[in-house]
Amino acid sequence: MIVPLNNSISALQARVKKLGVTANNIANVISEGYKKYRASMEEGPHGGIKVNLTRLDTPGFPYELIENGQPLEKEMSNVDLTEEIPNLMIAQRGYEANLKTIQTQDKMIGSLLDIVT
Repeated sequence: MIVPLNNSISALQARVKKLGVTANNIANVISEGYKKYRASMEEGPHGGIKVNLTRLDTPGFPYELIENGQPLEKEMSNVDLTEEIPNLMIAQRGYEANLKTIQTQDKMIGSLLDIVT
């Protein structure tokens, strides 16, 4: 019974990391020149979850700024809230599902201990 619990905890940790990456992207939505990150998950060792971070170097929204009478080309972040908000909701739901799995496993172990004692 411990192996499924370890897998669920691994999945929770992966979801927390994914939530953190998405939150950081959202926090930097108006930061000049910021490049967003993506957290992708894959099966890790022993059935756990491994998180891979990728920096996306796509260009952000260009704009022009006048400094000392000279135009300067600047670039906003490449974060798109229409991508980030759904990613945030998916990560949240995945976290909740894994948390429910741990709660169910806890109840099962408790019931098993009640039967044995």
